[in-house]
Amino acid sequence: MIDLHSHTTASDGQHSPDELLALAASAGVTVLAVTDHDTVAGLAAATEAARARGIELVPGIELSAFVLGREAHILGHFLRPEDPDISRFADKLRTEREQRMELMVDKMRKLGFPVRMEDVYAIAEKAHLGRPHLARVLVEKGWCVDTKEAFDRFLGDGRPAWVDRYRLDGADAIQLIRNAGGTATLAHPGTSKMNRMEIETLAKAGLAGLEVHHSDHNPSVREKYLALAKEFDLVPTAGSDFHGEKVAPGRNLGTASMPPELFQKLRSRATPH
Repeated sequence: MIDLHSHTTASDGQHSPDELLALAASAGVTVLAVTDHDTVAGLAAATEAARARGIELVPGIELSAFVLGREAHILGHFLRPEDPDISRFADKLRTEREQRMELMVDKMRKLGFPVRMEDVYAIAEKAHLGRPHLARVLVEKGWCVDTKEAFDRFLGDGRPAWVDRYRLDGADAIQLIRNAGGTATLAHPGTSKMNRMEIETLAKAGLAGLEVHHSDHNPSVREKYLALAKEFDLVPTAGSDFHGEKVAPGRNLGTASMPPELFQKLRSRATPH
């Protein structure tokens, strides 16, 4: 069972790397990619935990980028966690995420909800801050019934407490991943509503894979993006996008898997180390 999309407490996941790998082992996952948002901070612990459980760990990252004005999430797989450019980028994004969170917290306060940065840090601990952390605060305070309501009412794009993020170009995200020895895959194109032109643009920039099999993709969506993967010679990949039940209910480890031969095909497209 090959799952190439998961998150830990290093970004917005609910579980530590060790807890995540324990859950993956219980679910029967044999290959797992840890792809935290804009950071590789959890990979060292995840690698050790995977080794202890006999799971192959694919070192990864998920970068938020933009293509033709639309937000696109780019997964990096097989990259070198110690790559200096990745480290510098992660440090830059940590600072940007903290500044963005301060603005969102201020907006929530102006809306009449007395949120504090301390509340967000209590949820996030040492992780890179993200909207799911603030969403969980709103749920814990009883102001929203779940994180989906928090996004729908306050934190989703264009909603009252939303603040725009640093805009990394999709081609630059792909190059950053490739320079670190990895392959670039477009995450959840269905939920991101990516169209043919946007995928073609990323393919021309060096995209290697397309996450066809995702927890949120129904059969018709998978069929649509499988055809686009074939058209642009992209490897169709699979990922649960597991964050934990408190963060993303209904996404379970191993619910999206891919054949070993396609996994090896994706690996073969990694930049030589």
